[in-house]
Amino acid sequence: MSLRDKVVVVTGGSRGLGKEMVLAFAAAGADVVIASRKLDSCVALADEVRGTHGRRALPVACNVSDWAQCDALVETVYAEFGRVDVLVNNAGLSPLYPSLDQVSEALFDKVIGVNLKGPFRLSSLIGTRMAADGGGSIINISSIEAVRPGPFALPYAAAKAGLNTLTAGLAQSFGPTVRVNTIQCGAFATDISKAWPDEMRTHLDTLNAQQRVGLPHEIVGAAIFFATDAAAFCTGATLALDGGWR
Repeated sequence: MSLRDKVVVVTGGSRGLGKEMVLAFAAAGADVVIASRKLDSCVALADEVRGTHGRRALPVACNVSDWAQCDALVETVYAEFGRVDVLVNNAGLSPLYPSLDQVSEALFDKVIGVNLKGPFRLSSLIGTRMAADGGGSIINISSIEAVRPGPFALPYAAAKAGLNTLTAGLAQSFGPTVRVNTIQCGAFATDISKAWPDEMRTHLDTLNAQQRVGLPHEIVGAAIFFATDAAAFCTGATLALDGGWR
């Protein structure tokens, strides 16, 4: 499943699952655009991609909750590469809050902005260009919270449910040449998991059939599948990558 000389954009690409996908796409032969709010982290990963895989890597600072920054990201990418073959809407945010009645308007708007507004804007812009250029693949990274919402991440769950719906609508809007699919993740042991209390990690290990959380590299197979022609007849789909969530 080669991505030789394809151009792949990954938001939230400098850490966690995004970083794993960036490295996997580069290993498969793609040139990569690494977008996140922290430019230094993007630059460091771009250097790693060039040194390890010999591929072009473009680091771009972008807060996807900002409409204008999404527009600027798209213009920067097309000015550099002239096309996008794969867009991965991976950037996500779910701040903790003490109770639902203490969720501020600013927090709510921020969560919706990063998890839903940004993917809508980037997919609309890039998907339109993909269709005009003959095709492409958009991959949305969602969460088990979209279908199993809990009280401590409800704005996030609502945003991810919206992202799942966006996948279905975009697949119809940009078909037949542009494929749009969702990877719906369970709990993964990314760098943020270092802050999990021991009891939380133990509890998460009991919530799926495999009785463990996912390892970051375990998203790679699904991402490569959706990015390549191996998924040529797959669009509008949601793949649960959650270890068999109960």
